[in-house]
Amino acid sequence: MAAHSHQRHGTPMHRSFAQFRRSLCVMVGAFAVALALVVPAAAQDAPMPELLAAQQAVSRADQADADQYAPDLINAARSGLAQAQAAASDRRNRKLAPPLALRAAADADLARVRSNEAVATAELQQRRAEISELQRTLGVEVQP
Repeated sequence: MAAHSHQRHGTPMHRSFAQFRRSLCVMVGAFAVALALVVPAAAQDAPMPELLAAQQAVSRADQADADQYAPDLINAARSGLAQAQAAASDRRNRKLAPPLALRAAADADLARVRSNEAVATAELQQRRAEISELQRTLGVEVQP
């Protein structure tokens, strides 16, 4: 009796499309379940655009020295931002976060503008004083 060898003769046998469909369906189903679990969690963790805008507005006001020139407004903006962040992290109060953040952003923007105005006014007064001093030094009379 001749020994059987396990050599394949002819063309190799390919998997059927039915086998591909089953494994593909399992993979797609597993991906869908994973996506359904991840997306809502990520959506809750993603900061609201209003919160990001308020954070940026407070940062810009800080850079404009609002603590010195508009302390009440910048403190109100920081407090409003903290309230908005607290509301955003609480499921029951999440709907309150956007208007609180918008108010905080408005307060911060106003603080920044008032600070910039105060700096510009101080610079203008300084320039006027310099001009007056130069005019006195040169003996030039100022005509009204």
